[in-house]
Amino acid sequence: MRLTLAAALLAALAFRVTAGIQVTDDRGMEITLSQPASRPAAISTFAADTLAALGVPPVAVTQFDEQDRPVYLGDAVNEAVSLGTRGQPNLELLSELAPDTVLAVRRYTETIAERLDAIAPYVAFDDLTLADSLKAVSDIGTLVGRPEQAERLNLEFQQTLEQMAGQVGERAGQRIALLVTASEEPFVYYDHFLPVELATALGLNNVAGANPDWPGKLPFGFRMPLEQLLAADPDILVLFPSAQPRAFVKNPLWKHLKAVKNQRVYLVGQHWKEGGGPVARALILRQLGHLAYPDLFDSPADLPAELELHSFR
Repeated sequence: MRLTLAAALLAALAFRVTAGIQVTDDRGMEITLSQPASRPAAISTFAADTLAALGVPPVAVTQFDEQDRPVYLGDAVNEAVSLGTRGQPNLELLSELAPDTVLAVRRYTETIAERLDAIAPYVAFDDLTLADSLKAVSDIGTLVGRPEQAERLNLEFQQTLEQMAGQVGERAGQRIALLVTASEEPFVYYDHFLPVELATALGLNNVAGANPDWPGKLPFGFRMPLEQLLAADPDILVLFPSAQPRAFVKNPLWKHLKAVKNQRVYLVGQHWKEGGGPVARALILRQLGHLAYPDLFDSPADLPAELELHSFR
């Protein structure tokens, strides 16, 4: 299987070399550059993450939770200018920076596509599924002139995922739910959301199930009443960051959930929300492995505080 995958990646690489610097983004738009991008702007953490992994510092980035820039990426983004939030980037500042391409999350920026294109070629990515992640890393690698490195990052990740799934073996079967928002009813993610796909690959069953409108990627989740969550009674609960106190944990039903009673509720970092970059997705995979099978997989060590996995009490 690995040999087949490697052959496919090499074939794709050979095609790109022949076709020049050209990709088709997730809108279906063909993007062509006359030369590799050397001043890319990232209106998304996952694009900044990918550029950092490829060794190409972005000239601009967007906020990472309460940080002006995703500091977990270290020196690669130290000099990058912060454009604010990914949903409302400062376009005047972006124009002053004169990037040669803009790499962005499609659902947050498609309404300003013309304004972005007037600044530099705009490349829109869905950044929702594992396939989206693999494609985005490959496309960004092509655009910055580092396709071989990008394909290697993808191949190494897929090999790690296969290896970890093989270690799980017959232990598969635990149920999991990934929750976000601070409302009375938590928002739960469908099967095709990247962290859920990785959980499924590690033998975990997502209680939210599949999007009934699949293959439509949106919506990628729904609000689940606590009564419904209790009926599913997952073994593991993962809580995404919230700027406000979570109202649903005050519901009297919360304490009756199996995961709560067994102290298997975990707080994860902002990187889980936009985890398609090589650094974030590898970290999510390792954290998933540890919280589900702590005797098999160690917790990643020496992480910045904002990326650490914590138990929720």
